Amino acid sequence: MANADLLVTGARIHTLDPARPTAGALAVTGGVITAVGEPAELTALRGPGTTVLDLAGATVTPGLTDGHTHPLMGLDVATGLDLSGCRDLAALRTALAEAARATPRGGWVTGWNLDHNTFRDHPIDRTAIDDVLGAVPAFLRLYDAHSALVSGRALEIAGITGPRPFAQRAEVVCDAGGRPTGHLVEHAAIDLVTPFVPAPAAAERRARLLDLLRGMAATGLTTGHVMDLQSPGALELLAAAEDGDALPVRLLIHPWCMPGDGDEGVDRLIALQRQAGRDWRVAGVKFFIDGTVEGGTAWLEHPDCHGQGTDAFWPDAAEYTRALHRLDAAGVATATHAIGDAGVRHVLDGVEALGTPRARHRIEHIETVPDAQLPRFAALGVAASMQPGHCAYTRADRTDAWSRRLGRERAERAWRCRDLREAGATLVLGSDWPISGYDARGVLAAARLRRPAGSPDTAPVRPEQALTALMALEGCTTHAARAVGEEAVAGRIAVGYRADLTAFGVDPLAAPADEVAAAPVRLTVVGGRVVHRAD
Repeated sequence: MANADLLVTGARIHTLDPARPTAGALAVTGGVITAVGEPAELTALRGPGTTVLDLAGATVTPGLTDGHTHPLMGLDVATGLDLSGCRDLAALRTALAEAARATPRGGWVTGWNLDHNTFRDHPIDRTAIDDVLGAVPAFLRLYDAHSALVSGRALEIAGITGPRPFAQRAEVVCDAGGRPTGHLVEHAAIDLVTPFVPAPAAAERRARLLDLLRGMAATGLTTGHVMDLQSPGALELLAAAEDGDALPVRLLIHPWCMPGDGDEGVDRLIALQRQAGRDWRVAGVKFFIDGTVEGGTAWLEHPDCHGQGTDAFWPDAAEYTRALHRLDAAGVATATHAIGDAGVRHVLDGVEALGTPRARHRIEHIETVPDAQLPRFAALGVAASMQPGHCAYTRADRTDAWSRRLGRERAERAWRCRDLREAGATLVLGSDWPISGYDARGVLAAARLRRPAGSPDTAPVRPEQALTALMALEGCTTHAARAVGEEAVAGRIAVGYRADLTAFGVDPLAAPADEVAAAPVRLTVVGGRVVHRAD
């Protein structure tokens, strides 16, 4: 056997390979794992050009995957003020007043991560903020990224004076007199304002993307399932980011298919599957069958407690199913955002109608789902993609906006990770950054804790849905690979598999979850390249 390019020793290796669950060393050649064993067994592979990494007691696992992230769209969303610390309207007003005073003439106040719970029982209305902003326009995204609050001056600049019709379920919320409140629900309504918000130059966007991906790699991430390609110039941004160097994280990208795209739009998405770079490729299509619980746009079998939520995101839900079938016939994988119980059911019905699918299909989020739907995931081969960090937006006592909208019965079916896993589903875990933090260690921990890591005083949300440490790790490795059809080349440490590796300062299968969240990441390797190494 030829000398290895890279030899990793001195570590405890969890391979997730049933044929050899643990090892003490591994070798990499040409970006692929070529040997797994004990250090003495691999010494013959060391040559003059071999890089030897003695990890001195670290624990190595297959490289972690974020099963649902938005590093492209997130560059636009996560801008300006991080409003997550604003727990009430007084705090929000103070933050906006300070920002308005510091904004130069002609500038905007922008913000993101604004919690619906900040408004308590008050409507989301620009009257709560206009007076502290003065003449400065403001564009504030709520944490779900499916809604925004804009100021009166921003409405004026965008020419929004009343309700608008949309090809999807979206709304410019207006009061009884037809006056826009500044609350914009879903992407089409938000996009009425975004063209007027100052955007960074291309060079700045490239630098921000690379910084973001480096930060992700430092938490142990090697791959991201990217659920968007909508930002203007996204393909050019990816090409520019790879100019001169490889990306720190491999990206599998799912552009959106939206209501009204028609056959022509679906054909464009099929053709787009050929687009790829060195470390990114278009690998499927993202749908929305509904919106969010807090926004009243989750598709539910019965109305929410505000009398909303009985409509799909697609005005003609059958059009969604036709697009799904057209993509499957072309062998294109799909990922569908489905939060409400009716939305989940409709997607499963659409996949079942395929008979034998040609492509892999998955459902994203699955925030509330009844017992009857659980076994259908495994039976139909539909992966369940869930984000443990989303529990942070609910409370165990059900006083949060999400729970109050749904009512107790449906809120008791919140994020049924353990039930889906035990029903045999492929369970993919991710962050949904920028909705939740991208730190892969936090994802692993929250899956086990059902609360944010490092917050022991926070009561867990439905703790019986917690995953074991092994289940959580599989959700970021073997199950993530299976969801995108890469189970023969990724997600394990075995000969012939891609050399994606994460090395922890603690054993993620043995250490308490809070310790895993704070553990140093000693090494991150993508395709045999060391993209992060801690001293």
